[in-house]
Amino acid sequence: MFNRRKILQSAAAAAVMAPIAARADTVTMPFANGVRPLITVPGKRPLIGLSVRPPQLETPFAVFNEGLLTPNDAFFVRYHLAGIPTEIDPDTYQVTIKGKVDRPLALTLADLKALPAIELVAVHQCSGNSRALIEPRVAGGQLGNGAMGNARWKGVALKTVLDRCGVQAGAKQVSFNGLDGPVLPETPDFVKALDIDHAQDGEVMLAYEMNGAELPWLNGYPVRLVVPGYYGTYWMKHLSEIEVLDHVFDGFWMKSAYRIPDNACACVEPGKAPAATVPIGRFNIRSFLTSVLDGAHVPASAPTPLRGIAFDGGAGIAGVAVSIDGGPWQTVTLGVSLGKYSFREWRLSVQLLPGEHAIRVRATGATGETQPLEPSWNPSGYMRNVVETTRLVAA
Repeated sequence: MFNRRKILQSAAAAAVMAPIAARADTVTMPFANGVRPLITVPGKRPLIGLSVRPPQLETPFAVFNEGLLTPNDAFFVRYHLAGIPTEIDPDTYQVTIKGKVDRPLALTLADLKALPAIELVAVHQCSGNSRALIEPRVAGGQLGNGAMGNARWKGVALKTVLDRCGVQAGAKQVSFNGLDGPVLPETPDFVKALDIDHAQDGEVMLAYEMNGAELPWLNGYPVRLVVPGYYGTYWMKHLSEIEVLDHVFDGFWMKSAYRIPDNACACVEPGKAPAATVPIGRFNIRSFLTSVLDGAHVPASAPTPLRGIAFDGGAGIAGVAVSIDGGPWQTVTLGVSLGKYSFREWRLSVQLLPGEHAIRVRATGATGETQPLEPSWNPSGYMRNVVETTRLVAA
């Protein structure tokens, strides 16, 4: 069984590297040059292909109406480096912990599973989710709204592992590396870092399960870092090395990449460079209508149930409101909470007169944070969270 499982997992990694030119099915995304192939790899349903080296596969937006938890086979895939691992033996796999610790450790998968486990539901979202919708367009992966997903993660708190190692006085940050690597020596290895207090908050997790199953290969098998409320750039896949540092890590992916303007809106005037930047961090607040897609037809003058999702960086969703054709904001009914880091369901029944209609959705967080009515801009196309508009035809 182990050999068969390993072969299937290796096949998943290898299949995504096959030329996408061979894929016949396509989908048209709602932006210019938006034709994308639909790619199927072992363990995944057809996903929207953006690139194969490195693999970038987006979740079709209709999936988010299937439930609050995004199925493993529909979860988006995002790598930074083309040298992804194609074979990992779970019996010999290890995570090493080193640096400013009293007791360096090398923990196997069995070791991690023997430690006290924690579990939480959290949204995983790419920093560039929705980048292709930003105007003026910017460089980078031209993603729609599907580079996100919500899952129930199970694993070991990073704090538990660090406590076993004995973090030394003067520690400032913790860096993380995975088994994927660059193809060319000139390409910087993908290494990320968190401040020591964040790393020890008890919520950052070394996850080995996702929605009650082992992690899919292309989502970080066998262990990935889960950083609730923070953008996916910190969620290291195939985690292999943890290092406690007595300085601020200055590798490329922290010092130069994944940075945002250092101001309240993380924005600048289109075409201008920010005066100063900081590493990207927590999600801002977002909401979506999921039960009907843009351009859909619905019955006129009859009850039309609307459903959607909202989430933020961990304050929790306090309310969601819907506006039809620029009219007053109507309060919706919120569904059960799966935790402050999870998608929160909302519902509202409306009746639409015959004709075209514009539906807008706006979420408000527990701290009062809400979504802007007008989009902001930054050179990297990060953190889009403008109030989205879905256009329907009632007939």
